Order: sequence, then C-alpha cells, then structure tokens
Amino acid sequence: MKASFKLFDFTQKVNYKTEILAGLTVAMTMMPESLSFAILAGFPPLVGLYAAFIMGLVTAIFGGRPGLVSGGAGATVVVLIALMKANGIEYVFAAVALAGIIQIAIGVFKLAKLIRLVPQPVMYGFVNGLAVIIFMAQLQQFKTVVNGQPAWLSGAPLLIMGGLVALTIAIVVLFPKITRAVPSSLVAIIVVFVLVLGFGIHTKTVSDIASVSGGFPPFHIPAIPLSLHTLNIIFPYALIMAAVGLTEGLLTLNLVDEMTATRGNGNRECIAQGSANILNGFFFGMGGCPMIAQTLVNLSAGARARLSGIIASLTILLIILFGAPVIGKLPMAALTGVMIMVAFGTFEWISFRIFNKMPKQDVFVGILVAVITILLHNLALAVLIGVIISALVFAWESAKRIRARKYVDGNGAKHYEIYGPLFFGSVTAFSEKFDISGDPDEVIIDFKDSRVADMSGIQALNKLTERYRKAGKKLHLKHLSKDCIALLKNAADVIDVNIMEDPHYWVATEKSYNI
Repeated sequence: MKASFKLFDFTQKVNYKTEILAGLTVAMTMMPESLSFAILAGFPPLVGLYAAFIMGLVTAIFGGRPGLVSGGAGATVVVLIALMKANGIEYVFAAVALAGIIQIAIGVFKLAKLIRLVPQPVMYGFVNGLAVIIFMAQLQQFKTVVNGQPAWLSGAPLLIMGGLVALTIAIVVLFPKITRAVPSSLVAIIVVFVLVLGFGIHTKTVSDIASVSGGFPPFHIPAIPLSLHTLNIIFPYALIMAAVGLTEGLLTLNLVDEMTATRGNGNRECIAQGSANILNGFFFGMGGCPMIAQTLVNLSAGARARLSGIIASLTILLIILFGAPVIGKLPMAALTGVMIMVAFGTFEWISFRIFNKMPKQDVFVGILVAVITILLHNLALAVLIGVIISALVFAWESAKRIRARKYVDGNGAKHYEIYGPLFFGSVTAFSEKFDISGDPDEVIIDFKDSRVADMSGIQALNKLTERYRKAGKKLHLKHLSKDCIALLKNAADVIDVNIMEDPHYWVATEKSYNI
C-alpha cells in the first residue's frame, strides 16, 4: 500500500506512558478553551466540546503529522459569530460543513504548498501575536459578574485566584528539574485540584463556565432551505473559515516541523481538517482547526506520536459522558496558569535578540502582523497582509538591482548585458539604461543573466524596439531562456521584437518575428 495511505508509522517507537499523560494534559487544557469560545460565539457549551472531540480524533488519526493537536476553538469560531447572530446555529452548522468541503478541495489539488510563500518575519509576527492572544484570554478568568456586568476580581477572590495561578506556574517551571517522567502541566493541575478540594478553597471552577455533561454527538442535518440564497449567505463565512483554519493549521504544522526536526504533510492535513469540519457540521460541532497552544502543551509533555491526540479526544468524550461531575470541580486557576506558561512558550523571544540585525522592512512586517493578529483576531488577514507587503518589498528591492554592462564588439554592434529580472518593478530602470540616439545601427540585448518575467517586461521590450526602429536602428534580443521565448511567442499579437536564438551558446543565428 502506498505510504500516503498509511495511518500510522509502526516503525516509530512510541513511549506509551508519555503519550497517554500528554493526551490527558491536552484534554484538560482544551476543554475550558473550547467551552469559552463556544460561549463567546453564543453556541451551546456542548457544541464546543463536541467540536474538540471530533476535530481532535479525526485529525489525530488522519492528519498531516503526529503531535499536532486540533480542537474546537480559535479564530475559526470567531469568524462565525456574525452568522450566528444573524441567522442562527443551523446556518453555522451548514457553513462549517461547507468550509470542510473547501478545505478538502485545497488538499486534493495540493495547494497547501502555497504556505511556502509565508516569509519568516510573518511567521514571527503570527506566532508572537497568537502568544499575546493566548495570554490576554487568560486575563478574563480574573473577572466575575457583578449586577450583570463583568468586573475584575478584588479582595480575597483575587488573592486566591492569583495565588493558585502563581502556584501552577511555579510547578510547571520547577517540576521538570525534579523529573520529566510526568508532564509538569498535568502535575500542576492535579496538585492545585487536590489543594482546592482538600482545603475547601472557594474559587472559580470549570462548572462555573458551563456544564460539560451530555451524550454522544448526535447526527443532525442542518435545518436550512436548500437554495441559492442560502448558499449566498453561508459561502462567504465558509470560505473565510476555511482560509483561517488552514492558515493557522499549516503555520502550526510548519512550527512543529521546526521544533521536532521532522516534516509533515500539508495536503493531508488539509483533507483531515476538512473531513473533521464536515463531521462537525452534521454532529453538532462548531468546527475548529489545529490549536497551537495545545500542540505546544503536547510537545512540551514529550509526545511525538499520534496516540496523544487520540487519547486527548477520547478523554474529552469520556468526560462528556461520565466525568462531568469531577471535571466540573477543576479550578480554572490551574488551567489558567498552564495556558499562561503556554503563551510564554509560544512567544518567539529570539525575535527580540535579532531585532536590530534584521532588515527594517522585515521588522515592520513582523510587528504589523502581530498587531493585526492581536487587534482583529483574524490570522488569515494578518498573514495575507504580511505576505503582500513582503512581496512588494521584494519587488522593490529586485527592481533596484537590475544592471546593464555595455560594450561595442569588433563589428560595431553595441551590446547590453542585462543582470537581474525584467518585470513590472524594473521596467523603468531598464528603459533608462539605453542611449538610443547615441547607439550604433545595431544593438544587441543579452539576457544570459536575466529573464523576462511578466507582461510589463514584454511591453517594455516592444516599446524599446519601436523606439530603435524609429531611429533607423535594429534591436536584437539574445540568450533568452526557453520560458522567455515562449512568453514572447504567446504575446505575438501585441509585440514586435527580434530574437537571436542561441540554444546551445555556440552558434548565434538571427530570427525575426514580425508581429
């Protein structure tokens, strides 16, 4: 059977204790986040937990790489808030399923490689912005509701919450110095849990956010009209959700690749995400995507196989079915402390050390992407803007680097040897290098170290040829690459140039295209 259809690599050595403990830790940190996002969007709480179970299980088994954790949370849910308010949850389920279809199509047509267009400064900005979002989200746990309005904790409740969070952080930081046999995050959660129960400390628990008790995700066809009007409503949301989910997912996949010195499969991840979201749409899930915070919890706990993700998702299902009374008593302070440490671990602190060594434009792009991510919570938009600005900066720098070496040969013909690409950004500088009135009757432009990249370059050559023709002189193009010649031939209806074909670089012949 082909390797692409293998679900597991049985040659990989699996540390079952590490994988199981990491999976339990991931489940403990994923549940409150999924609940929080579901409540934020106005969904029933169980819709968030169902999404965490479905996304986690499907992507753990079929996803693009071991160690990557998906769940029902993040920017994908934020996208659907407006749809929920305007049309209700049935339209949300339909949009989630449609987003899944779009994601599968992207994977089938192998478009995940487009993530290569994301430069490193954009990656820094994305990760740093996400780290700030994770940290800021934890501050909400220091609020309570007074007379129907949110207010910051004060007095004894604030001291208790702050103390328990500080204890959790201390355990996460110090416990690995004692042993790494058990994930420090799980130890911190258990210690704080026992401490709160044993001393009867009154503090916010998971049950204060929402009930986590329920049954197996029920099959449900979204109750919406099957019409073009419905498609017009849900398609924009589905498209944005698919883009946001894949952007966050593929960037997270690349991050895991770097951390583990291994390589995942982006197209397979797209298909797995899409399949999970389709199931979400038909099994009461709010959809989701890979979760960088939980992925980092998983990796920091030592997990490197698919088992941890499977354990995490099954743990969430078991908690929904049987463990709600116990998990409901879990202190939010413990989970908050773990997530704060995840935020610190997510942040690329190295970006500060190389801040003054990076080009100014890269620093600007990194900061801009981080700011957009933090303010708008729209990862896809932040990355898109970062890529566009980086591309424009690259085009500007490339345009400044086009050069020409000039000389006259023994036959009296003047040669212009061009260095650098001829494209829309460099055509002005290219045209300024020619002395039409002072040149001899025959001029040769040598593209051995250059290439014509786009229609702007073709049009520049056409205009240059016309200017030399009006001056009664001949202009020839030499050493064009095969793709450049093909580009010129395709534009035969709109240009008029002379090409000196020299495919083997030892015999030069002139061939004219009178177009």
